[in-house]
Amino acid sequence: MGIVSRLKLMSFMQYFIWGSWLVTLGSYMINTLDFSGANVGMVYSSKGLAAIVMPGIMGIIADKWLRAERAYMLCHLVCAGALLWATTVTDPDTMFWVMLINAMAYMPTISLSNSVSYACLAQAGQDPATAFPPIRVFGTLGFICAMWAVSLTGLELSRAQLYIASGASLLLAVYALTLPHIPVAGKRTATSFASKLGLDAFVLFKNGRMAVFFLFAMMLGAVLQITNVFGNPFLHDFASHPEFADSFVVTYPSILLSVSQMAEVGFILTIPFFLKRFGIKTVMLMSMLAWTLRFGFFAFGDPSPLGFILLLMSMLAYGCAFDFFNISGSVFVEQEVDPAIRASAQGLFMTMVNGVGAWVGSILSGMAVDYFSVDGVKDWQTIWLVFAAYALALAVIFALCFKYQHEPEKLAQHSLAG
Repeated sequence: MGIVSRLKLMSFMQYFIWGSWLVTLGSYMINTLDFSGANVGMVYSSKGLAAIVMPGIMGIIADKWLRAERAYMLCHLVCAGALLWATTVTDPDTMFWVMLINAMAYMPTISLSNSVSYACLAQAGQDPATAFPPIRVFGTLGFICAMWAVSLTGLELSRAQLYIASGASLLLAVYALTLPHIPVAGKRTATSFASKLGLDAFVLFKNGRMAVFFLFAMMLGAVLQITNVFGNPFLHDFASHPEFADSFVVTYPSILLSVSQMAEVGFILTIPFFLKRFGIKTVMLMSMLAWTLRFGFFAFGDPSPLGFILLLMSMLAYGCAFDFFNISGSVFVEQEVDPAIRASAQGLFMTMVNGVGAWVGSILSGMAVDYFSVDGVKDWQTIWLVFAAYALALAVIFALCFKYQHEPEKLAQHSLAG
């Protein structure tokens, strides 16, 4: 098997693990363990906390002392153990700490998998910039396959989803032992702890436009976490309506949600056109408006024929909402910052989105769900409309506060230089 095929398999397994539980664990905790919305938000906040510091710490270790593929293997061994432990947990506090251990090990593997892929491709004489995107697509496919597997086997409300994730983590840890050796870089000033965490880039907050950008990056990170945590429990709750109890939406909610990931693949292909034609500010506004539609369609969707169309439209809106923000935001950072702090700026962007934003979004969304619940019955329509209003407010404020003039020539020059 060639190196590209082996890396595709690694990418598939990397995100298969996440897809096994990320979307469905909330439903398991709410419906099977009887956790409150705040409890679920607290457990999911562990991902954000881990994303703030762990990728930087593990990145330094992999750069200086331990080969990247070995660090990758050890992280997945820890994940396998933590996910197995989680199958025995029935109280919110313990679940938080167990999933925090899992997140502290898993979040670094996202960047490590990229590093391993880039290094292996370079060793094989291939251009990582050209060869990596098709490899990463297999990660999305792995995520989708895991969601379908858990849903089709009826395990969305069962701890068995954690057994699947644990077994896949163990299998990937073993597989990592077969990957080519990635030599450590030794002494290298660009891999300081401050740089890995994006601390060098904090000087960008002196620039008003960049400060506004990073603030909105954090708030959009919170929006993303809301849909990750409560999308699946929302669909499961239609089971309380007798006319919907046996519907496709209730029986296979993860399959419906997987359309969101399918939409991502399509919208990724449109981003170059929209960036060149309209510019980064407009593309990010499209993302915020797409988040508004995502939640708005959820508010009025249900398993009835017309309601199902609205739910499906919500999944399609997610592809635009997710891709247009994450990729356009990364491009903006790449364009605007000094090359000397480019890596730190990208680190800061990811920390604001997947770290601080995810943590804030988990906690506040859980509190909001509980606030609009009476005797355990959630007023999902109001909940989603509140989230939709939040996303719409972000779009309006962003349009007023973010000062940016689209310059197609600058974008074209940047693309040629890259």
